[in-house]
Amino acid sequence: MSAVKILEGIYWVGAVDWNIRNFHGHTYTTSRGTTYNAYLIVDEKITLIDTVYGPFAQEMIENIRQIVPPEKIDYIVANHVEMDHSGALPEIMKLCPKAKVIGTSKCKEGLYRYYYGDWDFQVVKTGDKLKLGRRTLTFLEAPMLHWPDSMFTYIAEDALLLPNDAFGQHYASSERFDDEVDAPSLMEESAKYYGNILWPLSALVLRKIEEVQKMGIPIKIIAPSHGIIWRKDPMKIVNAYVSWAKNEVKPKIVIVYETMWGSTEKMAKKIAEGVADSGVSVKLFDVNQTDRTTVIKEMLDAKGYIIGSSTHDNDLLINIAGFLEFLKGLRPKNRIGCSFGSYGWAGGATGSIEGYLKKAGVEIAQQAIVARFAPDKDELKKCYEYGKSFADIVKKKG
Repeated sequence: MSAVKILEGIYWVGAVDWNIRNFHGHTYTTSRGTTYNAYLIVDEKITLIDTVYGPFAQEMIENIRQIVPPEKIDYIVANHVEMDHSGALPEIMKLCPKAKVIGTSKCKEGLYRYYYGDWDFQVVKTGDKLKLGRRTLTFLEAPMLHWPDSMFTYIAEDALLLPNDAFGQHYASSERFDDEVDAPSLMEESAKYYGNILWPLSALVLRKIEEVQKMGIPIKIIAPSHGIIWRKDPMKIVNAYVSWAKNEVKPKIVIVYETMWGSTEKMAKKIAEGVADSGVSVKLFDVNQTDRTTVIKEMLDAKGYIIGSSTHDNDLLINIAGFLEFLKGLRPKNRIGCSFGSYGWAGGATGSIEGYLKKAGVEIAQQAIVARFAPDKDELKKCYEYGKSFADIVKKKG
């Protein structure tokens, strides 16, 4: 993709990765691809805000060349050290070796450990400013959003916030702005992004947003380092982050299960039927058929979780165990849950499920329901009632 003008003297010079389908070591499924956003500011001092993933370095460099010779870059701001944003830094530094790299002290440490570059580095902290000419950059440290080195860059003259990984999405598109793409798809990818990456950091997210709000700085455009730039309504994504960070929920239930010979699946479907007939929204997922990224997105605003598994070797099946291990790390708050499953020789899976849910911070709202071998007609009726009962609890607590 060619360079795109954002404002007078400010350009998107990043890259679109149409084909990537897994991210963060295959923990995140990117069904719509992603972008690596870098921004070029042309002023008395020419500045590059972030770079791109290493394999896309030449694409970024060619985009810069459409605006200015890369050799003229004076500053490179590294808002985040992670390699999808810093990977192209060694290549661009070969073209402008006298450019000063700017970031937090943790960023300096991380970049050196990744690339061992002997670069001129200026450490900045919250409130520090850099005068470029007509424009001034203001830096705001944002540790653990989502790495210790992270920071935001703000341009007061344009009310433009460049927050790196915050407010982004994995969304490949030939369009660059929120008013040019499908709004529901954009919010869906934003929710996936938050749920799978930032959810466990919700308390920090909320504090950082409150800190920015107390500063009273206007924000007209938010230009993250993945996905679409928010120019039509930047507060839409900010308000969504506040809601997600507060763990606000709906009267909604997500059922996730893994089945060996179909018995647990029969139970899951009947439980879902009971939930739906109670007037509560329900989503049903076989953990082997739907990618984890999508399931977590649906859990982000759901009050209730019902988790099921067949028993194997007196414990969970392996994929639902992996899913619950991931959920435990996300630490959802203000949620209730319960478990179900089938077994042959002996049970055990439901106890393990409850253990995982408790470690994740999910309150166990009702006793597990189990069936031996295949559930009969009466047991399926009990599953239906089990779903209705849990739905009633959700309605009361949601």
